[in-house]
Amino acid sequence: MIPIEWIDAAAKRISDYIVHTPMSYDKELNVYIKWENKQTTGSFKVRGAINRVLLLEPWEKRQGLVTASAGNHGQGVALAGRIVGTKAVVFVSDQAVPSKVNSMRELGADIKYVNGGYGLSEESALEYSVTNKATYISPYNDPQIIAGQGTIGLELLTGIPLYEPASWVVPVGGGGLISGLGVVKRDNEIKGELVGIQPESSAFTHALFHSGNQEGIEDNLTLADGLSGPMQDGSITLPIINNLVDDILIVSEQEIKHAIAYAWKKYQEIIEGSAATSLAAILSGKVKSPAVLIITGGNIQKETHLQIIDEF
Repeated sequence: MIPIEWIDAAAKRISDYIVHTPMSYDKELNVYIKWENKQTTGSFKVRGAINRVLLLEPWEKRQGLVTASAGNHGQGVALAGRIVGTKAVVFVSDQAVPSKVNSMRELGADIKYVNGGYGLSEESALEYSVTNKATYISPYNDPQIIAGQGTIGLELLTGIPLYEPASWVVPVGGGGLISGLGVVKRDNEIKGELVGIQPESSAFTHALFHSGNQEGIEDNLTLADGLSGPMQDGSITLPIINNLVDDILIVSEQEIKHAIAYAWKKYQEIIEGSAATSLAAILSGKVKSPAVLIITGGNIQKETHLQIIDEF
């Protein structure tokens, strides 16, 4: 389990590099919304990446960084590498969102494409780290990544009425964010459920939570690209999830689209598919209010966003 003290320390460590993102309250839906789409690099992922890289030993930095990413974690690692003066190599699927790839490049990352889904990208990055003696920065399977993501929870504590039981609704991929939030929620004795949301098109963590394995789960294309792909075997996030998370639910691609359009038309906020899963769970009635929604990022391809808006 991750000590709450690590999350407190991470908040201080990364404070000069991140944004304390805003929250709003939607009276009609009875939900509080945490807007991490307004974060540095447009995603919460930068929190964990910077926290982890700042803690590296000098020799680990000199070796260079390598990771696998659908885009947001890669941007965080690239930025963190720039901060400490080292290069980042990011393995991405050939199906990766072009705008995310371009953003990683702009931050100085060296992009390596892999044919296939996110799982193959992760395998390739791990192999590269061994062959080239590069320092691997996991998107989720690392206690200091989890601690960095958990800093969102500390910000929630200052922005919501803690006496009111409310579900915390969190997009889930590898589980780094929900694990960190679970620690904050447990140690502060926050009432209400902790619920993870995955796309039904790539519901690996949902399967692990409910049946104990991810065999036979298909990794299909999804708007929630940041949540796709299998969890690394032996990931430290799985026992944390099993201990601290109340449920993991799935939403459809149509429900994700609806949430993206809703966010724009009601709040004038651009959110990506992964982030939209939490809002989709409320709009579809799969999670009841009151709730706290984590909108994890806003890095959606412009053309995709416009097409979705036109559909609704």
